[in-house]
Parts: sequence; C-alpha cells; structure tokens
Amino acid sequence: MGENLALNIERNGFPISVYNRTWQRTEELLADRAKGKKFFGAKTLQEFVGSLERPRRAILMVKAGAPVDEVLNQLVPLLEPGDIVIDGGNSHFQETRRRHAELKAKGLPFIGSGVSGGEEGALWGPSLMPGGPREAYDRIRPVWEKIAAKVDDGPCVTYIGPDGAGHFVKMVHNGIEYGDMQLIAESYDVLRQLLGLEAPQLAEIFEEWNRGLLSSFLIEITGKVLRKKDAETGKWLVDLILDKAGQKGTGKWMSQIALDLGIAIPTINAAVEARILSAFKSDRVDASKVLPGPKREPYRGDRKALVEAVRDALYASKICSYAQGMAMMKAASDEYKWGLDLGEIARIWKGGCIIRAQFLDPIKQAFRKNPGLPNLLLDEHFKGWVAQAQDRWRHVVQTAQASGIPVLAMSSSLAYYDTVRAERLPLNLTQAQRDFFGAHTYERVDKPGQGPFHTEWGT
Repeated sequence: MGENLALNIERNGFPISVYNRTWQRTEELLADRAKGKKFFGAKTLQEFVGSLERPRRAILMVKAGAPVDEVLNQLVPLLEPGDIVIDGGNSHFQETRRRHAELKAKGLPFIGSGVSGGEEGALWGPSLMPGGPREAYDRIRPVWEKIAAKVDDGPCVTYIGPDGAGHFVKMVHNGIEYGDMQLIAESYDVLRQLLGLEAPQLAEIFEEWNRGLLSSFLIEITGKVLRKKDAETGKWLVDLILDKAGQKGTGKWMSQIALDLGIAIPTINAAVEARILSAFKSDRVDASKVLPGPKREPYRGDRKALVEAVRDALYASKICSYAQGMAMMKAASDEYKWGLDLGEIARIWKGGCIIRAQFLDPIKQAFRKNPGLPNLLLDEHFKGWVAQAQDRWRHVVQTAQASGIPVLAMSSSLAYYDTVRAERLPLNLTQAQRDFFGAHTYERVDKPGQGPFHTEWGT
C-alpha cells in the first residue's frame, strides 16, 4: 500500500522521499518501479526527514497499533513545529485521537487518513478519509485531491472532521464492507445449494446483477472470482478454497464501538460473527456428522424467480447494512462533535474504495435532501424500494432457513427492518422483568411523563 501510494503521488507531479526500515526494500523500489522517477530513497530516518521540504509532510503507512507509536517515537524528535504527520493505516480512532493530542502539544499537526481501495486503489486512485486539524488538511489537500479516485461529482476525498474522525469513518467503511461481503456470500450459497448451480453459472448471474441496481466493485469481482480455474487441477478455484475467512480487526472494532454508542448494527455484527464461526472448521465438520438438519428437497419453484428474489433480498439487506453504518456515524458525530456530512461521505465512497457502488449516489442524495435523516430506510427512495421487494426478501430468508442454509446477515437485516418498523416491541415484558428482580422501574403508556413507576410484583 505504501509503495503504491508513493508511486501515485509521484505520478501526479509531486516529488517524493521514501524510507523503509529495511534499506533493501527501498533499494529494490528505486531500481525497479521508481526507476527514472522523482524519488529520493533515504537510508536513515534522519536522512528522510532532512530531505523533506519545510514545513514537512510525512506519511506513515505501517500496521495499526504499537508499530505506529514506535515509528512516531523515532520520527517526532526529528521534526519541527508546523510539520504535518499523516497516518494512512487502519488505526483505531481512539488511538488517533490520543496521538492527535500528544502531537498537538508538540506543535505538530496530526492527520489520521483512511485510505481505501487496496493496493490497486492506492496506485491508481483510492478513496481518502482525512481527519485532523482543518488547516493541516488544507495544506495536504492539493496532493490528496490529485491522487484520489475521480467520479462524476469530484475527487473521492473530503475533509471528514477533527482528530479521529477520518479513521472512524474508515472503520465504518470496513464494517459495511464486511456486511456486503457476507451478504454476497450468502446469496451465492443459497443459489448454489438450492439450485445446484456451478461456478460459471453463478458467475453469469453476478455479471448480470452488476449491470443493474447491484452494480459495484464487490459484485464485479465476485463474477471474476467465479470464472477463475485452478491451473493445477482444472477445477473452479473458488470450490477449492477452504471456507475459513480471516479478519484484521476493523469489523470487530465496529461491533465493539457500536455497543458503546448504543447503535444497533445486526447485519455487520452477523458478518463479523460469520467469520468467527468459519474459523472453527474442524468443529463444524464434526458437528455436521451428528447435528441433524431439515431434509433438503429439490427446489420445485420457478428457478428464474428465485434468482430474482435473491437479487432483491441482497439489495434490501445492503440497504439495512448501510443504514446501520450511517446511523453509527451520526451517533459518533454527535458524541464527539465532529460535524460529519453523511451525504459527502457517501459521495467519496462512490469511487476508489472497496464498497464503491452505483448504490451510493441515491444514499448521497438522501442525506443531501435531509441531513438529519434518522434512518436511511425512511428515505422515500429506499422506503419505496424495500416495500415492494420485501415479499421476495422474506421468501428467500424463509426458503433458506427451511432448507437449513445459514443466512446470518440476510436474516439479521430482515429482522432489523422489522424491528425498525415495529410500532410496539415485546420489551415491555423485559422491563417488567427488570423491575421484578432489580427494581429498575418502568414508564407507562397510559401515563406519559409521570414515571418512573415501580411495582411490588410478589405481593
């Protein structure tokens, strides 16, 4: 990522200095991909700092956590007040807030900038989410706007907000990405298991979906993945890949922080939990031999109609996933006084990043029209779409569950939709139980504003 970002910066007209703790890596870059370009390779950190134009702008691209602090401990003593330090990794936003405060005390503006798009995005145009002092962003803005992906309404970068806002938004981006990927995997699994489709047939379906409402980077690469044959065996490569998914932590962070903020994100939580469950492969194999499920009957319905229903269930579930992510950013913006512009954040996700999709333009429009929109599901466009698609959505979830096919994220999305639209929930009973065993009190629907009330339930 760091190497490609440096090449992107140089290609867009900005000479650049690079440093790696292993000089051989830098030497290889200068002799190969950076040969003949405006690169300066530093052998030491002191040489690197000395080569930078004052006031300096130094970008860190290292693993989140302790490595960031280790680099800062070496770099900061070499800098001067006014020099800007940019963390382009996936740091936890609270660590970014701490580093922002520590460097501010030394006169050093600190920017935590989310960078999304993978290695290719870093090279050819990522989506960038910078947070920190506004005046510091203004100084890096010419570079960031040049290197960012471009869409119909501008470069995929904007000033996100103070201190850790940029890394928070990048974390939410990654959480939504988890949800998207799990929903796609479940859609693939339903079609594979119920209709008995092979990889190339599934590829055709995803390629067709990518020409419609679901047009996105993740749907596009799904079609490509399903087309790939294994050179060694001649089989479809996807069928040879072990069903254990890894994770680097940003999805887990989102689940943890959502609990702290009091925001429900069941689709994204389900996606994180699905990856956790996938890790217990040997346990699942053993359980599959002893835990019975429903007898799987051949699907006797309209096969084309089921494909269309899965498409609509996927899209409706995605709406819920994004609704949860947007609600979480709104809550964090209120909590930390960041002033996040949700419409603008949706705009910069339209290109460069992993979740880039046609779908993001109507999300942008929804929050431009109503910046205070409490839930994306309440926007007229999305409300109308889900209303007409919900019967097919329910059919897919019911059919999958009746067949014993796990759809953690899709069913969680549907439950979220039904909970959001419920005028009355059974939590009145929960509150009565809490009052029974802990005297936690309750409110009454027939006496609004007159509580709280307590009952001696055992008398």
